[in-house]
Amino acid sequence: MSTDDDTTTDASSDSTSSNDDSGGHCSTPDSDGEVAEEIAIISFERKWETAEDVEAELADRYSSIDLIEYESDVFEQHWGEYDCFLALMASGIVMRKTAGLLDDKWEDPAVVVVDEALTWAIPITGGHHGANQVADDLASMGAVPAMTTASEAAGKQGVESKAKALDSHVVNGDSTVATNLAVLDDGLGPVARLDGPKAVLVGDDVTVLKRNGDDGVVLGTGTVSGVDTEQVVDAWDRALTAEGLDFDDVDFVATGTRKAGEDGLYEAAQELDLGVVLFEKEDLEEFEGPTPSRSKELIGWPGIAEASAIAGGRDHELLAEKERYDEAVTVAVGR
Repeated sequence: MSTDDDTTTDASSDSTSSNDDSGGHCSTPDSDGEVAEEIAIISFERKWETAEDVEAELADRYSSIDLIEYESDVFEQHWGEYDCFLALMASGIVMRKTAGLLDDKWEDPAVVVVDEALTWAIPITGGHHGANQVADDLASMGAVPAMTTASEAAGKQGVESKAKALDSHVVNGDSTVATNLAVLDDGLGPVARLDGPKAVLVGDDVTVLKRNGDDGVVLGTGTVSGVDTEQVVDAWDRALTAEGLDFDDVDFVATGTRKAGEDGLYEAAQELDLGVVLFEKEDLEEFEGPTPSRSKELIGWPGIAEASAIAGGRDHELLAEKERYDEAVTVAVGR
């Protein structure tokens, strides 16, 4: 299923001749295959108060944020030390000072420009490697993220964004030109997941994603129509607490494609910075849960919460069977 929501993605798995979706949300992968977490805010002294406001707003979203006062060679001095530079100044200054430092999109740090009034947040380089994410984060301060990367400009999810939602990183960066063109033409299809040990032979136009971790859980979720965001967040919190877990332990949220338009579910995921993965009916049928569900009898779908939790988990196992909360949200925990 295609989507224009950058916290949602599709995936398919080929582990036992079956397909399933999996994914999670984290900060944008950088050139080292990790995540863009170390940010430098470059500012003139006269704009320092605004820089401090930005630092305070973003502080809990990145592992470190340093404030550095602008001088003529500041970018050259710190090039390679940070995943992303956030420059509080005119774009012309930044372009002149960084142009000679650029070498490779997968090695260069991301660069974002924002004006003192926080009206525009403009990714200059590295849009898919941190800049778009930082610009989007500044929307909470009123800035408009001016994203010009082709897939985002077309309202589609490029492979780097898919990697972000799947809690993974791109291994072979040169392939993304071809695969992102396929995204623009609606020709890429779902991400295929291979559970090893296996050997795979790919061409230059195949983008390989590698998972960042291997110990998170999946929140399989079903909801009633029109569910409130608060109801969903509360249900997830209670389900995790019952297992001695919290939201830091979650890889992603999993549900069925029939819930694609459920605003309360998506808003809850966005509030918690979690990715949402949608499963097709035929995929869920291969991972049906142990608890009887009336949905199969009434509409022909297996119970979404348990089936999506099992399908999305790396081990295709249930950590916790489904529980219904507030007569509105059903949650199962997979691993």
